[in-house]
Amino acid sequence: MATGTSWEGVLGEAFRGRMRNKIIIVNAIIIAIVGLLSFVLVRSSVTAAASPTTQLMGDAKHDAQSASARLQLDGLRVERWLASKAEEQNTRDALNSKADPRSGGPAATSLCDSVIASAKTTPEFEGAVPAIVLLVDRDGKILGRNNSNLLRGENLTATYPKFTETIVAGKTGSDVWVNAGRNDQYLASYAPARNDKGEIVGAIVAGFTINDVMSRVADATTGRPMVLASVSGDNLQVIARSSANTGPLDSAVTGDGKATVRGVLDTGHAAAASASDLLIAAAPLDGLSNPKGTVVVVSAPATTIENAAGIAYPLLGVAVLGIVLVVVGGFLLGNYITHPIGQLEEGLLAILNGQSDKRFNLDHAELGGLAFRIDQLLNQLMGVEEDTTDEQGRISRTPSPAQFQEEAGSSPNMVGDPADAARLAAEPAATYYSRLFAEYIAAKKGFGEQTEHITEQTFTTRIQSMETDAKQKDGQAVRFQVQTQGTEVTLLPVTLGK
Repeated sequence: MATGTSWEGVLGEAFRGRMRNKIIIVNAIIIAIVGLLSFVLVRSSVTAAASPTTQLMGDAKHDAQSASARLQLDGLRVERWLASKAEEQNTRDALNSKADPRSGGPAATSLCDSVIASAKTTPEFEGAVPAIVLLVDRDGKILGRNNSNLLRGENLTATYPKFTETIVAGKTGSDVWVNAGRNDQYLASYAPARNDKGEIVGAIVAGFTINDVMSRVADATTGRPMVLASVSGDNLQVIARSSANTGPLDSAVTGDGKATVRGVLDTGHAAAASASDLLIAAAPLDGLSNPKGTVVVVSAPATTIENAAGIAYPLLGVAVLGIVLVVVGGFLLGNYITHPIGQLEEGLLAILNGQSDKRFNLDHAELGGLAFRIDQLLNQLMGVEEDTTDEQGRISRTPSPAQFQEEAGSSPNMVGDPADAARLAAEPAATYYSRLFAEYIAAKKGFGEQTEHITEQTFTTRIQSMETDAKQKDGQAVRFQVQTQGTEVTLLPVTLGK
């Protein structure tokens, strides 16, 4: 029997464990589904809201146009300043001395150095200083450059024909000069110089390093990477950059965005498009001497919120936390429920194994009432009528003789009467229990109650248990008498003495 009981306890514990695990798994799956669904919905919603393609492309186009306008404005500002320098007398003197090899070259270099010095103090340049200043004659031949005798005598006509055409026409101009053979990378501005008769006799050229110009323009306009692109034959190439981190933009211009940039070069109108993982926009440099040869290209964010998709990732963390809490809460709640269930199960197994006086003393908010009703059922099946409720009416307890004395307070002659005590004490145990059972059953039947479920064995076992409890509690032996009160049958204790 003990072995059977042990196996039954093990099986019961396994069953309760499975029930707890099912509660945890079901709730964890619900949390996981809700968390994943929330993640997907929030991520898609935020991504869509943060990536209004039409608006972003329009903004990118405006950025490209702003950068193009700033580049042209810088060139125009230098043109006007050079035009004023070309009208100064020392410029005319340097051009007039070109016929004398001994004085022409030094005079041209001195003039170029003075132009550099003047640029350093010009507020309009905001601290930017030309990297090179040239004095050339009407045919494009270099007469001198700042701080060096290099390039003297070279002709710019073959390399930059638009420059010579502009000077001959008596106009100022700006252009992007990029030539690997000459090591040129300038945004060059120039203005014609005239003699006393008003005839064009040469020009002053000021070149700013194009990468520095791009960096300043990017800082003043978009704040994002920017490049200059030009076409040479069928090839589209990046010729200048605002910073060293324009690799993705370079790839976009010569890759997926190539058609867009070529379209801007052909039509002369700004445009924007998606290229690789970027939005790019290109705008022509209309104010340059070669307007269809170069465009400014800027990158734009593909979203108004950086890493918009990542905003939803905390929801996954919350879902994981929810699953952890479900597991912890499931174990705590499962133990709170399964522990008293285990007590009830063990108690019932004990009763099935012959411990008929077993009762449940279970103080539990949810299952205490159930335990109390089970105790009532056991008392009824075993033929014991008693009030086992405590002051809250929840916990099942074995009644003591004192409780019976309170119930029999209206009949003091029946409790503790010496004659009754002597008679009960002298009665043999077998006769006493048999007589008490017969009187109890008769009284019950007299009130029309069902007694078929009450056996003499269970009744006797219960009475013996009550007598033992009374002896242990009060130190006095008791026996019981049957008494009727109204329509109820009660068992009253009679003290036999110590």
